Amino acid sequence: MATDPARRPPTIDPTAAARWTRLAPADGSPWLHEEIGRRMEDRLQWIKAQPRTWADWSPLRGGLEAHELVARRYREAACFVIETEPALAAATSQALASPWWSARRWQGGKARFDAPPEDGVDLLWANMSLHMAADPEALIAQWHRLVATDGFLMFSCLGPDTVRELRALHARLGWPAAGHEYTDMHDWGDMLVHAGFAEPVMDMERIVLTWATPEAALAELRTLGRNLHPARFPALRGKAWHRSLKEALPELAPAEEGGGRIALTFEVIYGHAFKPAPRVALSAESAVSLREMRSMLQRGRPGAEPQGRSQGEDRSAQRAGYR
Repeated sequence: MATDPARRPPTIDPTAAARWTRLAPADGSPWLHEEIGRRMEDRLQWIKAQPRTWADWSPLRGGLEAHELVARRYREAACFVIETEPALAAATSQALASPWWSARRWQGGKARFDAPPEDGVDLLWANMSLHMAADPEALIAQWHRLVATDGFLMFSCLGPDTVRELRALHARLGWPAAGHEYTDMHDWGDMLVHAGFAEPVMDMERIVLTWATPEAALAELRTLGRNLHPARFPALRGKAWHRSLKEALPELAPAEEGGGRIALTFEVIYGHAFKPAPRVALSAESAVSLREMRSMLQRGRPGAEPQGRSQGEDRSAQRAGYR
């Protein structure tokens, strides 16, 4: 499938994105990723389908606690872990290993690291990875291949309003962009349909994180990602710039709230979409894969034409502060 350049993030460095993907989290899954994973797992209660198999895409960074929540919800389902980076495979396996005395051994299916079924899994869970992909359409196409016919994708990512306060601060001080641009949820819906998913449903909320000190804010931001903008500062920043940044960060404390806590907004996008049976275009000569042919024969007819819809919702969530 050809990638449409118009739908790709306009400001992302693929080399920097690949470097970030290979970097193992220093202290486990980030707090924000786990919180978003908990909120996304709660949305599963509205989906009637009961997966017999499911796969977690890169759970080491996506959220180990969220992985356990999904495993407990679908106790009888076979669980596969997909970690595409060899450098992270061992750490992921160790993190998800359950000691003999742990209650996790019977609270959910044991994670498997072998290849998922050839026909795909009923649920592909992908928490907080899409916004850091250099070629998101290629990643969504890969997800589509991993999902079984009538299965569904569940994902989350960051949206365009993320750290808008920090972006404005950089612009005001004449510094290069604070980070690459993030994709709007409606564009994600279009990409899902383009990849072959059906009936994508998107929603959004804003989470505000606060910190008491610049040091605490910067430490947590480092766990969430890197600046992948091609026009980011090309060398190492010096102590003077770092001092200027720490002096400027307290300006991001909302005056109306008091307390002087640094506050940053994170726009969180949630989405899910189903994979319909493949539809073969009528022509003098058509080619389908063995997997698609098997799916169509099992159904007795080609699937319906994929149609997409997007729904947006703007909610705010305030966290009391985290250090």
